Amino acid sequence: MRIFLVIYVFAIFAAVSILGFRGATSTKPPLEVFPDMDRQARYKPQAENELFADGRNDRPIPAGTIARGNYFNQSEVFSEDFADELLGDTVFHQGKQADGSFVAKLPLEVTYELIEQGELKYSIFCSSCHGAAGDGNGVTKPYGVLAASYHDDRLRNETDGYIYDVIMNGKGLMYGLSDRISPEEAWSIVLYVRALQRSQNASVEELTAAQRTELGF
Repeated sequence: MRIFLVIYVFAIFAAVSILGFRGATSTKPPLEVFPDMDRQARYKPQAENELFADGRNDRPIPAGTIARGNYFNQSEVFSEDFADELLGDTVFHQGKQADGSFVAKLPLEVTYELIEQGELKYSIFCSSCHGAAGDGNGVTKPYGVLAASYHDDRLRNETDGYIYDVIMNGKGLMYGLSDRISPEEAWSIVLYVRALQRSQNASVEELTAAQRTELGF
């Protein structure tokens, strides 16, 4: 009985001590794990800076800088003498036909350089969620961020224009990339996605005789 009372008193004391300090003020400095991050050696906005001749810390915009904006609104982004022969091409920029339906195939010539570009952009913008193999097993999956697998029959049978549209405009939890990549880069990602699908779902009949021999078929 005595041991029980001791444990009971100790538990009450611990609970009161812990709860009693919640929200309490202290004159002691806070614990800093990374002091150099809390007090970085940097200039404040509009402060003086002796490094520059005019003494200003904020620098003027360099000549020739192009403002970011909607690529389709040429007057907002580019100068009057800029001309883009593909600017009004809805197939290239939107992945859609004039009637609004998605285009079936990539509107660009397939080259090794385009696939390489697609691999690079995919690794930067897509692999964290969709996984390096496009199977939806990205690094975000353990945290509850689920992404579609490109190897599902639904996406294997979708048009190139649909995949392009999702890349640029987003869908569901996925945000669009239209403010981060160009239309050509988006199409290169579509091409690389098709390459990933082919790599996981190719049939033996599609292999050359030399490839079959190498793989033991």
